Amino acid sequence: MVARRVIALRAVCAGALATLALTSCGGYAPAPEAEETEMPEEFQSEPATQIGNPEGIGTPMEERLATIGLVNKRNNETRDIEMYPGESRRFGDVIVRLQACERTAPWEDPQQTGGFVQVFVNERVDSGDGTQWNQVFSGWLFKEMPSINVVEHPVYDVWVKDCAMSFPGEEAEA
Repeated sequence: MVARRVIALRAVCAGALATLALTSCGGYAPAPEAEETEMPEEFQSEPATQIGNPEGIGTPMEERLATIGLVNKRNNETRDIEMYPGESRRFGDVIVRLQACERTAPWEDPQQTGGFVQVFVNERVDSGDGTQWNQVFSGWLFKEMPSINVVEHPVYDVWVKDCAMSFPGEEAEA
């Protein structure tokens, strides 16, 4: 009985010493400093139509049509916005910009539909009487997984509803 307590006490002490050693030195390595670098030339001239479609499989980026949902929670106004990549639309104090839209090929699982969306809101500036456009979201939104990336704004909600595009062989099946 006493031997068991001694073994248990030694285990607790060893764990406490390891924890103390990690916390005394911060437990983490210092973060590396960010370094200013220039954009390589091969990326500077790459057209936006090549993003997400490098092999030319399926509909070219500029011909894809995304349907974006927008709701103004203040007045319960909803809209379905149809946009091509590269387009921006303004509705009052909100601008929605679509950079790209994608969906997985019919032979891939899981099926996903998404778009790279940017949202800008015209908001009052604390100092003064003016307003300014603030980017409140920039990233991929997915139809099947809306909780992965969320537009967090008290007034506006934005989500991807569809990306109309086709892949080789789909036209023959329909």
